[in-house]
Amino acid sequence: MQIVLLAVGKTTDSHLIALISEYQSRLKHYINFSIEEIPENKKTKRASEEIQKEIEGKSIVQRLKPNDFVVLLDEKGREYTSIEFSKFIQKQMNISTKRLVFVIGGPFGFSEEIYNLANKKFSLSRLTFSHQMVRLFFVEQLYRAFTILRNEPYHHQ
Repeated sequence: MQIVLLAVGKTTDSHLIALISEYQSRLKHYINFSIEEIPENKKTKRASEEIQKEIEGKSIVQRLKPNDFVVLLDEKGREYTSIEFSKFIQKQMNISTKRLVFVIGGPFGFSEEIYNLANKKFSLSRLTFSHQMVRLFFVEQLYRAFTILRNEPYHHQ
């Protein structure tokens, strides 16, 4: 299985980049994982939120493959504990999901088209975080999920 984190925009903070890279490196021992960034469309900065979401949505769709299992990281999604998240990852591996794609939208969320094509919606927290920080939180939780699945000492109950 391959896991992809598809994110609108770029991480610019060097501290976050270093931490994200650290967890990406750790994940190599467990799974084929990559982060794909969709550049923000500079021409739409003055456009309405809906138009921005539509343009970002089209860019997201272009990156998806027909059999992808798509999970939106979205404030409207269900919250999971780390253990529940690890069980979800295990289930996807058991059913032979080829590509599991987690998507971080732009600052205004997702277009209706993206909501309609998603298989699931996850919320990392009821709190609001910057999109750059969400990347770090996600890769750390993904790493934690694999250590839970392998009964390694990273996660403590």
